[in-house]
Amino acid sequence: MFTNPVGSILAKADGFMKNKLSDIPYSVLDLSPIVAGATAADAFKNTLSLAQHTEKLGFNRFWLAEHHNMPFIASSSTALLIGHVAAGTSTIRVGSGGIMLPNHAPLIIAEQFGTLESLYPGRIDLGLGRAPGTDQRTAHALRRNRNNGQEFPELLEELLSYFNPDLLDHKPVVRAIPGEGLSVPVWLLGSSGFSAQLAGQLGLPFSFASHFSPDNTLPALDLYRRNFKPSDTLEKPHAMVGVNVIAAETDEKAQYLATTLQQAFLNLIRSTESPLPPPVENMDEIWSPYEKAALEQQLGSSIIGSKETVKAKLQKFLDDTNADEMMIVSQIYDHQDRLRSYEIVAEIIEESK
Repeated sequence: MFTNPVGSILAKADGFMKNKLSDIPYSVLDLSPIVAGATAADAFKNTLSLAQHTEKLGFNRFWLAEHHNMPFIASSSTALLIGHVAAGTSTIRVGSGGIMLPNHAPLIIAEQFGTLESLYPGRIDLGLGRAPGTDQRTAHALRRNRNNGQEFPELLEELLSYFNPDLLDHKPVVRAIPGEGLSVPVWLLGSSGFSAQLAGQLGLPFSFASHFSPDNTLPALDLYRRNFKPSDTLEKPHAMVGVNVIAAETDEKAQYLATTLQQAFLNLIRSTESPLPPPVENMDEIWSPYEKAALEQQLGSSIIGSKETVKAKLQKFLDDTNADEMMIVSQIYDHQDRLRSYEIVAEIIEESK
């Protein structure tokens, strides 16, 4: 299978349009889905299985996302699950895609990821978002205040200073131990322009959520690159783009498997709380024309199909975004079908060399 550089975010982008799919690394975003008829314990077993599988296939990173009060996502205690995955793997980078910074005290995050980096040195990433990752009532239960992410730049500054006290103009009064002095790569995540611009100004790597915000992808990437200032972290921009990929042996089977993803987003629109549903033969029996149009827009960048179809669409996506890295999201009901989808992506990359 394909082998991508596991290396750090410090690798320099070449600054030119990449022509081949094999020119960039590929990573995994897993939501640790709880499928209908299963439990969170089952989801965790599948998450570790997927991490081990994609590690063997040569994927670069395996990220987990913080969500709360969602019956189909088990990764609410994200740092704990990152530790579980890192313990069960050996080379793949493991991290957060992301930790929702306004939900937590920066000191707690620095200590948690300082602990993870101490246990699994050189393998931990800290991706940060400013959204709550949940509904407003749950956000209030987590935060006990309603800052709506407005304090994100200040919280980020505080967090970075725990890892590197030299950023302060005074001797630190509170220290993150473990955490202080450790090199934990910090990424900013976003689905709009705010974090793109901030990541550029700070010289940090940026990951965009094209898998649910396709219309903002190119403007956000342009904003990030135009605002980028070299830093001790990066000399040139490093943009990773998340994309839904559902690959199968035929276009028809892939479209069938994709109805799970469509139903999951439909449940969000309808505020329906349920585990990840099995695929169905006909979505037109479930959604209204308005809902179909809304979902087609929100999931517009999704890549669904056979190996040939996915290869062509991945290449176009790379040409359009000039991404330095892609993060593959595959919300598939059956675990074996999900493993196979990532295998097909790996085969595509290998064949494109």
